[in-house]
Amino acid sequence: MAVTQRRPDIDIFDYGNIAYTQIETQRRRKSRRPARPPLGLAKKTVALGKHVTIECYDCDERIINSAENLEQACLKVVANTGATILSSTFRQFSPQGVSGIIIISESHFSVHTWPEHNYAAVDFFTCGDTISIPRGIDGLKEAFHTDAVIVSADMARGIVGNNGVERHVPVCEDSHHVFTLSWKEKFEESKAWGLLTSIDVHHCDPEKIRDADHVKRYVRELCDRIEMKRFQDTVVVHFGEEERVAGFSMMQLIETSLVSGHFANQTNRAYIDIFSCKFYEPRQAAEFTLEAFGGEHYQMQVALRS
Repeated sequence: MAVTQRRPDIDIFDYGNIAYTQIETQRRRKSRRPARPPLGLAKKTVALGKHVTIECYDCDERIINSAENLEQACLKVVANTGATILSSTFRQFSPQGVSGIIIISESHFSVHTWPEHNYAAVDFFTCGDTISIPRGIDGLKEAFHTDAVIVSADMARGIVGNNGVERHVPVCEDSHHVFTLSWKEKFEESKAWGLLTSIDVHHCDPEKIRDADHVKRYVRELCDRIEMKRFQDTVVVHFGEEERVAGFSMMQLIETSLVSGHFANQTNRAYIDIFSCKFYEPRQAAEFTLEAFGGEHYQMQVALRS
């Protein structure tokens, strides 16, 4: 068993073409399922296709937040795997993010990006055995300017048995892992006390982050949009004798907690924190903040507080 350090906080254990996190590996060891037979002894079963999902972290937002740049990068990645490219379509979303698909003779390559998290989700589906997934992974690292590229699933699709295609779907959820796309569902299910969203807006309009009245208007409109009741007036004060940290700081009490922020003049960035024991949609707040300060892109971190 080979251990390769892909990220400073995660050990990746490689079994053939599949990479599992250390936690997943430990869970599998404790499972009651029969142990895997040694490599080379398992009976081979024919599958119609191979589906690999790839997680790309710490990506360069200049690549993954531009439909043109992302398409050029991904076309090069796919070509280097040995696939035969037929067509491609990439679409830019507002205010940010890109989805794209490349049709190949062997099936398809798809990607969707979340620049606010410097993250891209990649799917590679092939019905041919001549495509090199390892070359694709190396290509993604080079294209997205990151070493944090991990194979999260390597699935056989359309497993052929004695009576045709078996009705067996690779398990994505089990008794230990249940997923949702809704922050509200997660908030309610976990019975969290509060929700914290940290929003970093890059390349803001310099005039807007240096205008105290504009900052106050932003806070009022933000609270209206996420349905938070303000308590007392918004406080906006200029801080920072050092050039690196100089800029306005903002604080607004709300009945359910606090909205705060700092605006860095040197980098034209806005750093906003919204903490509330009442639920609100994190992405709605982030996208409004991006628009309000005329930024080019934003990054977002969400935490539930218990």
